[in-house]
Amino acid sequence: MDSPWEEDPDNAAEADWAKLSNEFTNSGYREGIIAGKESAVQEGFDAGFAHVGVPMGRDLGSMRGVISAITSFLSSKSQADSTTLTTAREISSSLASIRFSDIVPVDEEAEQHAREHLDANDDPVGQSEELLQKREMEGLEDMLQRLTAGTTSRPLQGRPTREDVIRLKKGILTLSVQLGLDITP
Repeated sequence: MDSPWEEDPDNAAEADWAKLSNEFTNSGYREGIIAGKESAVQEGFDAGFAHVGVPMGRDLGSMRGVISAITSFLSSKSQADSTTLTTAREISSSLASIRFSDIVPVDEEAEQHAREHLDANDDPVGQSEELLQKREMEGLEDMLQRLTAGTTSRPLQGRPTREDVIRLKKGILTLSVQLGLDITP
């Protein structure tokens, strides 16, 4: 059999079967990898949401609500101490400028994983279009924050940190004690 047209029909069926079997095996392997990745991503999201996102968001929201109530309370009093009211407004303004991305803990495992892939591929990690748009929007939010009436005129000294949130929480507690309020942010 020197010609490709003179194939043995039994051999052709086995070759087709082997090719089909190989394609199904590869397809199943790919689907298994995708399902595993999706499962791991979902588990990571669930854990991060429950243990990081929700508690931090709840605390920040609670602090914003409490300082808003204190500011309203002080504003409604005709003989309100202007220093206390100014402090409450400064805390409120500082809390308003905090984004979740400012205070979320760094995901060391994800960063290590990204570094390993960077080392393996020797490709520079570029910023995605979505990330660039997010940064641009954050820049606009910063500019708007500086233009908002009632904010302090002090220049920004970088983005707020978790330590700033702790300091602001202590300030809220101090104000509530000074005012004789039993409020816990």
